[in-house]
Amino acid sequence: MPTLPYLTAETCEPLMDWIALTDALIEGHRAAPAELRDQLLSRGDDRLLSRAAWVDGLGAGVKSVTVYPGNAAKGLPSVQGAMLVFDDATGAVEAVIDSALVTKWKTAGDSLLGARLLARKDARRLLIVGAGVVAASLIEAYGAMIADLQVTIWARKPAAARALADRHPGAQVAEDLESAVRAADIIATCTMAKEPLIKGDWLQPGQHLDLIGAYTPDMREADDTCLKRARVFVDSRATTIGHIGELMIPMAAGIISEADVQGDFHDMVASRAGRRSDDEITLFKNGGGAHLDLMTARMILTRWRAAQR
Repeated sequence: MPTLPYLTAETCEPLMDWIALTDALIEGHRAAPAELRDQLLSRGDDRLLSRAAWVDGLGAGVKSVTVYPGNAAKGLPSVQGAMLVFDDATGAVEAVIDSALVTKWKTAGDSLLGARLLARKDARRLLIVGAGVVAASLIEAYGAMIADLQVTIWARKPAAARALADRHPGAQVAEDLESAVRAADIIATCTMAKEPLIKGDWLQPGQHLDLIGAYTPDMREADDTCLKRARVFVDSRATTIGHIGELMIPMAAGIISEADVQGDFHDMVASRAGRRSDDEITLFKNGGGAHLDLMTARMILTRWRAAQR
């Protein structure tokens, strides 16, 4: 019996390509909608989260991660996990992939596809709000799509923004968030904010707002005015509406309704929804989801197999 491959960032990062990933996500959304299930187990402060998806033609995948907050004090990572990829025809396990590798490429690739489909074609000035791991991958991802990208970084901790900018030649650090938002073509937020950071009154015609950070029912990065001024899009209705505070809170308050969500990736890939003019403001909520993990993992596995020949 052949040894089951365990794919890591060290092995697979050199094989990956951001634009090719967005192509793979487009192809994945031409298939039938995924069947999705999440499971969360708890023991005190510790968590085990499993997210499963089945896409006809792509097979099935389950990504499971443990979150142990106490590990930081022991010098250990607080989040650890792996993803199983199953063959669509036989159900056989094809590979085990490090969850951090899948999550990095899935998260930034999700936003990159949103911008590829929604941002103005002449967009060059990117503001990243946040300075963590996701922020770094966004610089890579957007840089692959926009050759003359101009990056500005704002973070609550200026030292963190400076440290990230220092790792990326040409990147600038913003001191004032409002001024930075007004000057950007694309604003990508990747924070842990629970209260909105981005004010709709700051937005300018033609901008694209890429919201990544909020992932629970009580988290938001953009205020009500953003949602009223922009045309709203999501990566997946199934993983955002009714799940994430960015939409749940304003919907519960009657600020917007489900009908105000113009479309998701299935709609955009099929040209049923998208940007209509260079002047309108587009807002994209990156909600993630196991189907995107599966599409990303499938590309990782395909690239790895090609490299073995």
